[in-house]
Amino acid sequence: MTSSKRLLRAIALAAGSLCAVAGAQAQSAGSSAYSFYAPGSGYVGLNVGKSDFSVGNGNGFFSSERKDTAYGIYGGSYVTSYFGAELGYTDFGKIARAGGKTKAQGFNFSLIGRLPLSPQFNLLGKIGTTYGRTDVSSALSSGVTAGSDNGFGLSYGVGAEYAFTPMVSGVVQYDEHRLKFAGGGRDRVGAATAGVRFKF
Repeated sequence: MTSSKRLLRAIALAAGSLCAVAGAQAQSAGSSAYSFYAPGSGYVGLNVGKSDFSVGNGNGFFSSERKDTAYGIYGGSYVTSYFGAELGYTDFGKIARAGGKTKAQGFNFSLIGRLPLSPQFNLLGKIGTTYGRTDVSSALSSGVTAGSDNGFGLSYGVGAEYAFTPMVSGVVQYDEHRLKFAGGGRDRVGAATAGVRFKF
């Protein structure tokens, strides 16, 4: 699957989740034990997992990695019981590439939505923008441009949440970010993570 098709598919999934949430607004919120999703409620979370860099390796004579440990910390608040906004930071780690190293990190702002399937289980969707910073070192013979770059790019994600208590839940999610790299291009960096979320 090409990156553009993958991008469109992920956007469709995120948008579909948000649209499904809109339909759920007509239904009852369910159990009052989970009123932490009431308007004005907030949460903080920490996720850890694997990043996936979809970047080229130049002339191909050098060893190349795609994955490293990724971690993120974030916080959000719900404007309604189903929609809200989230702000977070993700470190995507560092990979060997083109005779050097490539690393990325970013601050993300997203609109979020949830689709409750039960009082404890939610599907999640989000779409927004990431201000990313990337740093690339490379061998001169690799053909890969070295340097640092930064800028805003599209981001989106889907996930699932299970509430263990009214204040603590576990979350698994997959996010993609379009980050700007030296040389003028934008490439996809994904992150599949799992973590814990605390409500307040």
